[in-house]
Amino acid sequence: MQLADQLGTQHTFKKTPLRIVSLVPSQTELLYDLGLEEHIVGITKFCMHPFHLKALKTIVGGTKTIKFDKIKALQPDIIICNKEENTKEIVEELSQICPVWVTDILTIEDNLQMIHDFGQLFNKRTESRKWIDKINFAYQDFQQFIKDKPVKKAAYFIWANPHMVAGNDTFINELLQLNHFENIYTSKEERYPEVELKKIRLEGDPDYVFLSSEPFPFKDEHAFEIGRFTHHAKTVFVDGEMFSWYGSRLLKAFDYFKLLHSKI
Repeated sequence: MQLADQLGTQHTFKKTPLRIVSLVPSQTELLYDLGLEEHIVGITKFCMHPFHLKALKTIVGGTKTIKFDKIKALQPDIIICNKEENTKEIVEELSQICPVWVTDILTIEDNLQMIHDFGQLFNKRTESRKWIDKINFAYQDFQQFIKDKPVKKAAYFIWANPHMVAGNDTFINELLQLNHFENIYTSKEERYPEVELKKIRLEGDPDYVFLSSEPFPFKDEHAFEIGRFTHHAKTVFVDGEMFSWYGSRLLKAFDYFKLLHSKI
């Protein structure tokens, strides 16, 4: 079996990989939802869904702080990484252990391609097809829901001190656009640029300021601090998993987005 990952790297497998280490939380959830729980042998400390996996699987570090010896001891057949979550250096070192499959998710189409690829890779073609069909149905339904809603300007914060936002070429920006939110920071060169709060009105004067639940745990005091520099913007705490987790989580995100629109 010869397959290419989303970076175009060609991989050859003599048989279906049975021992999987996943270094991306959202992809761990997808593997579980494809019926691969028994084949997952290692996960990160940030792999929260489903929660019981943390008690049953070996924790091999974080997404960027990997314990290579632990991974090697698990004797994996494949390691699942992501271009954004795991560094090139980590991928190169892990490649000394076994094949490393790297995903690269910027769009909903990329996400569907990943699900298709996992179906091929792990001989879960029927399961992956079902997930793709469910997501496509929900996606089309949401497009009908959102089509007449006006476009509003927004800023999506992922970190405080320094303040960082989601910029262009990110899965978050893809989902903001889907929700008819124009990201005021897409002109920045960086994908997750640092920004100055005092310039927020000059740089776009958003209608909404979204404070994500991850990776930084925003609190009321952060909302008040940012609010001092906005004019009419409404500050909204949002579930970061729904905006940034690709994989099977996207199916739940569409219902979450409908609820969000009913509240703002």
